[in-house]
Amino acid sequence: MSSICKRGGSTRPQQKRSMADRKDRKSFGLLYGASPAMESLYRQIARVARTEAAVLLVGESGTGKDLIARTIHEQSKRAEAHFVAINSGAIAPHLIEAALFGHEKGSFTGAMRQQLGYFEHASGGTLFLDEITEMPADMQVRLLRVLESGRFSRVGGDREVGVDVRVIAATNRDLETAVRERNLRADLMYRLAVFPIGVPPLRERSGDVELLARHFLAMLNAASGQSKVFSRHALELIRSYSWPGNVRELKNVVQRAYILCPQTLVLEETMPHHALRKPAAREGHLNFCIGMPLADAQRQAILATLKHYQGNKRLTAEALGVSLKTLYNRLKEY
Repeated sequence: MSSICKRGGSTRPQQKRSMADRKDRKSFGLLYGASPAMESLYRQIARVARTEAAVLLVGESGTGKDLIARTIHEQSKRAEAHFVAINSGAIAPHLIEAALFGHEKGSFTGAMRQQLGYFEHASGGTLFLDEITEMPADMQVRLLRVLESGRFSRVGGDREVGVDVRVIAATNRDLETAVRERNLRADLMYRLAVFPIGVPPLRERSGDVELLARHFLAMLNAASGQSKVFSRHALELIRSYSWPGNVRELKNVVQRAYILCPQTLVLEETMPHHALRKPAAREGHLNFCIGMPLADAQRQAILATLKHYQGNKRLTAEALGVSLKTLYNRLKEY
């Protein structure tokens, strides 16, 4: 799966202002949010976009890594060239080499003509390799060589092709775990992670949930010519939910509620996710929905306890009944 976008043909609003020039702190490029976590992200993007450094985005599914990659491209000197995005796990292993590097006529059954690959399509611009840890190990080896030399041969060809491509990669896996489990070569990780960026999950973006919900609702209203609004209780439900699916889940929930609501209010009864109907957590308590993965519940419990004890790790470990070493290991993973 891939997409090729050139600046002149994009229907997305283009914003190429520096952080110092921005008056509206709610957005930056294609990104939306005003929390401290997003302000930090904006600053990192603004700095690295002006360079040619390879960027590795690390964050949970649904956090908007594709939008971050596009924003880096649009803020860079390559903005007028192509932005090519591919999902490394969505291409069949036996086809990925030809997809990336192209093939010559007659190089395999069905190759009726020469075909350029994504690297050549992105030459002069940016290539976004999403879910890089899903790429087969043998292709990671070849990708590393191409990144180091800027040259490759098409499948079935003997002539080297040179390209000028900036690579941005992304993964939803922990990098150390991915290397340890051999889903990502260590040498490729170091080559891609010249400038690693940790993408914050929605639950760590204080205040952005309601901001984003209103933003998505405004977009739907503008598209349909209506003026629906959230009821007070609907907003309380939105704020109380942990959003494990991140921004993608929030956007889908707002859109479905919009479709189901025949009135001018998007009422809480139209919210499709049963977890939205749980009460807000009381002070000193956490709410967990049935079926939440144990790893997610553990993470929330540890981070909430650490916050309760104002960052004191010894008291946190004692309260959780784990050793200080175990706590440090968990925090390092997070």
